[in-house]
Amino acid sequence: MSYTAIGMAAGAALAWAALVYGFWGFLLMAVFLVIGGLLGRVAEGKLDLRSVRDALTGRRSSS
Repeated sequence: MSYTAIGMAAGAALAWAALVYGFWGFLLMAVFLVIGGLLGRVAEGKLDLRSVRDALTGRRSSS
């Protein structure tokens, strides 16, 4: 599945949440989509949580 198709599906899900549940449902759906995306990156091995934690705490540069 291409990134365009994934983005369109995410946009459709957010639009549905906005129409059905209003602003707070939209916001909650957006938060869950971001969390799901991050968990997917971790599962694929494309995101190392230790390096993210170290960069956020100032132990190491992010670049």
